[in-house]
Amino acid sequence: MKGLVLILLAFFCASCSSVRVIYDYDKSTEFSNYTTYGYYPDMETGMSQLDANRLLNAVDEIMQQKGMLFSEEPDLLVNIQSRDFRNPQNSNVGVGVGGTGRNVGGGVSIGIPLGRTGVEREIVFDLIDSQKDMLVWQAVSETPFREAASPSVREEKSLEIVTKVFSKYPPASRN
Repeated sequence: MKGLVLILLAFFCASCSSVRVIYDYDKSTEFSNYTTYGYYPDMETGMSQLDANRLLNAVDEIMQQKGMLFSEEPDLLVNIQSRDFRNPQNSNVGVGVGGTGRNVGGGVSIGIPLGRTGVEREIVFDLIDSQKDMLVWQAVSETPFREAASPSVREEKSLEIVTKVFSKYPPASRN
């Protein structure tokens, strides 16, 4: 019974679809000087037009919540690039034999992939100072991706990703 509970717990944790984000920024940048944003003119998101529109709508919503205004002559340019990739399944087979004296024992363990399709989407968000043409802030997100998801699920996922990505913008400190 205890083993079954552990297996169910492992399955539950593996099936969670959390967004993982890595941040980087130029610590000499004064982010409070940026009040307007726009999109990089030659942006190639790597997504379908529908998914790109969902993501841009989410960026607009979050940036406006942060007090940023969309402008044709912005302080910051937002550039977004993505790629889909397949993670290898973490399943293993191991065989072990051991013993002491006359007692010999052995065992076999098998890793079973649980809960993940293995398809991930990485999205890179760059914020570029439009006057200096210099990257000042970057976030790289990774999340499980289901191509067969419904439009409403895709919209929710886009908002979840953008909310998490921009939760650390502007940076709290200049360390």
